[in-house]
Amino acid sequence: MEPIIIGGIALIVGLVLGKLIFAKNAGKIVEDAKSEAARILADGQSQAETLKKEKLLEAKEKFVQMKADHEKDVLVRTQKLSESENRVKQKEQTINQKEVALDKQTKENETIKDNLNRQIEVVNVKRTELEKHQEEHIRRLEKVAGLSAEEAKTQLIESLKQEAETKALVLQQEIIEDAKQKANKEARKIVIQTIQRTAAEQAIENSITVFNLESDEIKGSIIGREGRNIRAIEAATGVDLIVDDTPEAIVLSSFDPLRREIARLSLQRLVADGRIHPARIEEVVEKTKRQLDDQVMEIGERTAMELGIHGLHKELLRMVGRMRFRSSYGQNLLMHSRETANLCAIMASELGMNPKLAKRAGLLHDIGKVPDEETELSHALLGAKLAEKYGENPAVVNAIGAHHDEMEMKFVISPIIQACDAISGARPGARREIMQQYIQRIKDLENLAMAYQGVEKAYAIQAGRELRVIVEADKVTDDASDKLSFEIAQKIQTEMTFPGQIKVTVIREKRAVNIAR
Repeated sequence: MEPIIIGGIALIVGLVLGKLIFAKNAGKIVEDAKSEAARILADGQSQAETLKKEKLLEAKEKFVQMKADHEKDVLVRTQKLSESENRVKQKEQTINQKEVALDKQTKENETIKDNLNRQIEVVNVKRTELEKHQEEHIRRLEKVAGLSAEEAKTQLIESLKQEAETKALVLQQEIIEDAKQKANKEARKIVIQTIQRTAAEQAIENSITVFNLESDEIKGSIIGREGRNIRAIEAATGVDLIVDDTPEAIVLSSFDPLRREIARLSLQRLVADGRIHPARIEEVVEKTKRQLDDQVMEIGERTAMELGIHGLHKELLRMVGRMRFRSSYGQNLLMHSRETANLCAIMASELGMNPKLAKRAGLLHDIGKVPDEETELSHALLGAKLAEKYGENPAVVNAIGAHHDEMEMKFVISPIIQACDAISGARPGARREIMQQYIQRIKDLENLAMAYQGVEKAYAIQAGRELRVIVEADKVTDDASDKLSFEIAQKIQTEMTFPGQIKVTVIREKRAVNIAR
């Protein structure tokens, strides 16, 4: 118990002593704090004064800068406002000027309008007067002409229509002629292309002769060692020999029919003899040429004798004989010339002319197709030149040269030769066209013309080279005849296929027939 009491007393004593020590130290601390606080307060006041002065200086500088910027902005705005005021003043001046001009124009328009109104009134008055005069004039015309205005108008329209159709037809023909002239270049191109397509067929048909063999073994003999025999034959005859795989045949190719005939006859003799070598070939070819020349002359003399033609020059007789080996469109030239000669004689006799002269011209009309040398002249002009050279009658010379209208016809027999040449060449069966096709073409020509209104009859003459159309005079006028001829020719050209050209002739004739009883 006692130790506890003693401990409590000791604790209390310790507490009292601690409080006394703390009170003494606290007074000292308070004094130190007061002095420090006074010092800090003095420092704060000094710093505050300094900061205050700095802020005042910054505010003054900022105020001065803002004042300068404001004054500058005010100056710019003042300038812009002045410019805007100037522009507004200019616009006002322009508007005032336009108002003045508009007022002036308005006054002028009103004046013009008044003048126009007065002129319109004058025109209306004059138009009324003119209508009255026109009505009076029409009544007078109707009274004089005996026609109403509608009837006169109808006749005038019909007349103008016919005149316009005639002019249109003439213009159409002129345009077509102009187009034909301009189309020459294109036409040449088309003709050349056509020649390219058909030349092979024509060349094959008119330039080859097939020589038949008994066996293909003979081909080796004809060719010979290293081809010497065939080369000798080609050199001697001027004909190309084509030896190919065709069985038992050799093709002889040349544009000269006499050369082909010489080569054929020579080969025939060489094959029959069996001795085929260059020397023998030359001998046989020369012999064949002489024999064929004799044969040609014999054919010419026999033809002239059978036709009763005498006094022909030997060269002309030889040319007549050469015709035997020439063909034209599949028709033998000598047979064609004989036909033409006989037809000429018959026609000349019927017309009371010299039949012998006509027959002579008919026989010689195509001698220009068998010349000794090739020339650039047409066969008609070349034939006339040859006939004149060998002393033929001028009428015969002119008939030969004019039978294709390449020379002016000066003698009466010239058109006879031309007509008979066309008759012989266009005779059904004479050339490539068969009879049924020929007859059908003639019928088609006539039916085509009969389909037009006003056509009474239609005849295809000159082997279909001319179409004559007879029209009714009451239904077809002269101007309509021209139009009809043109239309038929155009329709034939577009719808039909025909050789050469077709002449369309429209005949309009008015006949008045009465019988006295």
